[in-house]
Order: sequence, then structure tokens, then C-alpha cells
Amino acid sequence: MKFVRAIMNWLKRPIVLWAGVLGGVVGTAIFLVVFTKVVAMTNTQEFCISCHSMTYPYEEYKKSFHYQNTAGIQAGCPDCHVPAEYPAKLIAKILAYKDVLHEVLGTIDTKEKFEEHRLDMAQRVWGKMERTASRECRTCHDFEGMLMDEQGRRARRKHAEAHKDGGHCIQCHKGVVHELPKGADY
Repeated sequence: MKFVRAIMNWLKRPIVLWAGVLGGVVGTAIFLVVFTKVVAMTNTQEFCISCHSMTYPYEEYKKSFHYQNTAGIQAGCPDCHVPAEYPAKLIAKILAYKDVLHEVLGTIDTKEKFEEHRLDMAQRVWGKMERTASRECRTCHDFEGMLMDEQGRRARRKHAEAHKDGGHCIQCHKGVVHELPKGADY
């Protein structure tokens, strides 16, 4: 019992309390810096395509206007698949564990297996985009910023309707960057 009292008395000393507070602050700061660096590292195009199975959609992406266009603007994997703001970004990063898991388990590690699961994966992404009203798309695409008069007649009409009715990108633009999966009812 004396030992416990001695430790308690020692912990009550001001220098020990300040050292504990300072250690907590420094430890938290180091954790936040490391955490931020890890999130940034995993939010790069290079990280996304480092998994063998992501090379298939990457090849499709390289044929799209999101990869190469007259304006020279490129939207990469994280721009379309990862929210820009916290906490949504953190949630997306945590949920991405399933992609790594399926890569490791071999669920989608060949072109054939990837195609077998493509519809399910696409429907999950489309569902997320529906729930967020195409939030990631709208980071770059905004009805207010569109030159409607320079669009084709159908696009001009559809964009005007969507703007008026509160529509959003994924409702019409499935298969813009990646091939539509077999069986997609689009």
C-alpha cells in the first residue's frame, strides 16, 4: 500500500503533471502528422494502381477524357473516388480496406475475376454516388460553370433539366470513365 501511495504522491508533483501534459500534446501532434502523411500517401494515383487488379480499370481510365483532354486537366482515381473533405475522406479510406482485402484474397486478381465482380463493384460505387449526389464529380463539374450554349442540343436540354430538378452526374453518366459492366441496366 505504501508503494501505491508513494507513486500517487509522485504523480501529483507539478513537474510530473506538466511532463504528462506535454507528452500527451507532443504524442498527439506526432500521431496527427504521421496519420496525415499516411492518408496523403494512400490518396495518390500511384498508390491506387499499385494493386494488380486496379490496372484493369486504369487502362480504361487512360482512354477517357478524365485522363487526357483539350483543357489538359486530369482527374485521377482519388479525385473521383475519395471525398475531399473530412470526415467523409477518412470514412472512404477506412472502407477501402475491402479493396486491399479482395486483392490479397485473390477475389479480383485476374481480368476474368475482375469482370466477374465488375457489376457488383460498379453498383456499390454508383450507390455511393447516388447517396452523395455525385459529390466528387461536383468538385469539378458545376451546372453554374457550364457553357450550356456550347453543348450539343441533347446535353444542353438534359443538363438544364437536371439543374432545375436537382439531378446530378451519375444519374446519366455511368460508363464515362470505366466500361459498363455486363448486365448493367443503364
